[in-house]
Amino acid sequence: MPAVTADPLTLPRLPRLSEADTDWRRVAKVVTASRHLEGEGFEVRRPFPGMDLALADPFLLLDHMGAVEYAPGEAKGTPWHPHRGFETVTYIMDGAFQHQDTTGGGGLITDGATQWMTAGAGIQHIEQPPPELVAKGGLFHGVQLWVNLPRAQKWVPPRYQDIEARDVTLLAAADGASLVRVIAGSLGEYEGPGVTYTPINYLHATVAPGARLTLPWPREFNALVYVLAGRGAVGVEEVALDEGQLAVFGGSHHRGEQDGLVVRAADRQPTAVGASGWEILVLGGLPIREPIARYGPFVMNTREEIIQAFEDFQAGRMGTIPAEKVPHRSAADTTLT
Repeated sequence: MPAVTADPLTLPRLPRLSEADTDWRRVAKVVTASRHLEGEGFEVRRPFPGMDLALADPFLLLDHMGAVEYAPGEAKGTPWHPHRGFETVTYIMDGAFQHQDTTGGGGLITDGATQWMTAGAGIQHIEQPPPELVAKGGLFHGVQLWVNLPRAQKWVPPRYQDIEARDVTLLAAADGASLVRVIAGSLGEYEGPGVTYTPINYLHATVAPGARLTLPWPREFNALVYVLAGRGAVGVEEVALDEGQLAVFGGSHHRGEQDGLVVRAADRQPTAVGASGWEILVLGGLPIREPIARYGPFVMNTREEIIQAFEDFQAGRMGTIPAEKVPHRSAADTTLT
């Protein structure tokens, strides 16, 4: 997994949290991701939606793509399709994905890069494996996260952020054993490069076999840990968590001076993971707590706004696909019932 690697001993270290003064979040729920086919037929593992979305607020969806070794001709993507009312965050750890949208944003996302697309008032985009991956096959591994926008910001102009691997903030655990990549949000005094409308933390950690990782955590944020590869345990109660599983932490009890999360990698990792360690996403954000109306590629607050989104898309008010591209039938080219 080449997604931004570094020797933790050379990096700034996270603060060592006081065991006595930290309110350690406890695990409230464990969810095993379900499998779905997306786009032109590629498989994803999806831990949410499928559970109570209030537990994940402000996040709407998490799709785990791979890890998969494609044979020649197997790699697939998505056709042109619209979005409104939220943000898509695509993080590629192995292989590559090409993105293009109707604002002119886009490019190749590969080996630790992140493409952050704010759909806002409306946009169309396409996501495809590059021709080389289609022709020759190869390893592919990535995730896509959907982040909701509050009512007041669902109509912001579309925006595109290209976060290269070199832009990610790299930190070491307090003991120097594990690597933490901050893509968005903050840990202590350290900030990630992603610019967000909704306050969130988005981290990718590699926890060394047998190592314990503790993270300071904002009291007002919820907290989720999803396993990309390997096995370990989460929370002070050490709840087992394997690849494809999501842990949902409970809220703060304000018993200590600060909140914290604790995870521990298993001493022995699966052969496919090797000696690098347990690979996890750590997510959290400030809940929006607004009504959600959702249909296909649109996420708004009311059914009337969903109907308007379909009408606006069909009237061509969500951007124009470049003339040289032949559009596929869109996910939104349907009738709302």
